[in-house]
Amino acid sequence: MWNFKQFNRSCIAPILLVFGVAGAATSVQAGNNPADPSKVVRVALEAPDDGFDLVRTYNAYSNWVAEAIFERLLTYDYLARPAKLVPQAAEAMPEVSDGGKSYVFHIRKGIYFAPDPAFKGVRRELTAQDYAYSFKRFLDPKNRSPSANVLEGKIAGMDEAVAKAKKSGRFDYDAPVAGLQTPDRYTLKITLTAPDYNFLYIMGFNALGAQAREVIDAYGEQSGAHPVGTGAYMLEQYVPRSKIVLVANPEYRGYTWDFKSTGSAWDEQLVHDMKGKKMPQVGRVEVSIIEEEQSRWLAFQGKQIDFDFLPQAAAPTVLDGTELKPSFKAEGIRMNTVIEPGLAYVIMNFRDPLLGGDSLEKNALRRAIAMSYNVQDEISQVRMGLAVKAEMVIPEGVVGHDPNYRSSIAYDPALANKLLDHFGYKRGADGYRTLPDGGPLVIKMATEASAKNVVFSEIWKRGLDKIGIRVDFKVSNYADNLRAATECKLMMWNGSWSADYPEGDNFMQLLYGPNAGQGNNGCYSSPAFDALYDKAKVLPPGPERNQLYIAMSRQMEADTAWVITVSRSRNWLIRPWIKGFKRHPILQADWQYLDMEKH
Repeated sequence: MWNFKQFNRSCIAPILLVFGVAGAATSVQAGNNPADPSKVVRVALEAPDDGFDLVRTYNAYSNWVAEAIFERLLTYDYLARPAKLVPQAAEAMPEVSDGGKSYVFHIRKGIYFAPDPAFKGVRRELTAQDYAYSFKRFLDPKNRSPSANVLEGKIAGMDEAVAKAKKSGRFDYDAPVAGLQTPDRYTLKITLTAPDYNFLYIMGFNALGAQAREVIDAYGEQSGAHPVGTGAYMLEQYVPRSKIVLVANPEYRGYTWDFKSTGSAWDEQLVHDMKGKKMPQVGRVEVSIIEEEQSRWLAFQGKQIDFDFLPQAAAPTVLDGTELKPSFKAEGIRMNTVIEPGLAYVIMNFRDPLLGGDSLEKNALRRAIAMSYNVQDEISQVRMGLAVKAEMVIPEGVVGHDPNYRSSIAYDPALANKLLDHFGYKRGADGYRTLPDGGPLVIKMATEASAKNVVFSEIWKRGLDKIGIRVDFKVSNYADNLRAATECKLMMWNGSWSADYPEGDNFMQLLYGPNAGQGNNGCYSSPAFDALYDKAKVLPPGPERNQLYIAMSRQMEADTAWVITVSRSRNWLIRPWIKGFKRHPILQADWQYLDMEKH
């Protein structure tokens, strides 16, 4: 990781060696996608997408699919651990100058968008202007992007353009922006308002893949159902919340599989199976939405899914300790185990009239609720042991995580009851409490319809019953709950976050006040937390910034904004005909790195 005090030109050379092109794909002739249409990979998602215009959603399952369609300037080496940035649409890592404020990217020539009627029969090459346009779309107030915070305030002159758009009601995409210049067809120069030590990670953020203006103009509000990118795949069929079919993009330039092993036995096998192959090999990807764990597991057992993570409920049937049982090994099934660089948590809406606010009595209520939840029950009854208790906001595997950190909030219903008694939440004859003013006290928790979520609800109800708080579970679906959360409308909701980039800022920004509705779905607002965040974001990675991350975690606990629960352990089960699989901590859509044998 970046471990230096001064960010200037003399430091850039070593950075580029760390994030350089070693292990990056080698280009082959444009328009020569080698994918075999008879090679069909079948996979399942555990929740529905929300369309594929990532300017308008950060739904994890939308991101998963869109990653195969759109290309960013930078991506990640498939095998390297820890995760390492490498060029994707860029020819090389950027030229950096002006103390880390100026970045010059050179776009690869001969990259073409997938064919689409929006191009009116013309073969459409990717240019630097497509990235400039895409970045502007993120900040166009009309789009209300939930991920706008990744670019807000960073690009010189962009704040003024946004202010004009808010005043006029229209973003002028043709007006020049000082910090976003395209001096020629293949050069993008980005000038920042201040050095940003995470900026290269931001350029690898999935949602910043290039979009063509003609496509957005053609489809408008329906762009999410008509994604057109330069990636390995294009959308052939889309049945919202049911099925997604991707096929090889005939314009994709292809590459040669030449990633370097980390030395593990798993990597050595991958290199043996894949080195030198013209990629992608898989010509078709069929994605089913199967929300119920048992149904997804039955689909895998019936060979209707080629690889999937092991459903938690099936773990006792499949695992003998940390190993596959002999019957599954006999089928040729392999298992790739990873601790996700992610976090599961429960938001408590700071804007909610009943639960929110920064008064002592409201904080006491949130703290008591947090203390009523038994994380160990979640690990044993929901996760079936496939999780570890999370202690701080930044999970293991992400820069800024402190392995010695321990949360100040523990499961303790007895202490929670004393806290509620002290602040005047009185018990009635039925054993349930009222607000200090005598008003009704009912927690409304959003959830989804699945067997797993039923168990979550049971754990919550048991704990809340012990402290005398009624709870009403509101069942909807993931996509609708996410949309409501971005509007600060959910009182409580089980959430999770997997790293978009492996640096603590990616998690702390979920609690930053100005990001309410843009990742900060609990709409947490704390001047003390925000001041710490502002200090951290201008520091380079290192002990000083890590101490601020610890202070931010403590401040979140003091305000009890979240109930932090677990980081999940994922056991990916892979059928023997799938070659090249290794779960990446950041990348999701791995289909372009795989091959499959006929079976």
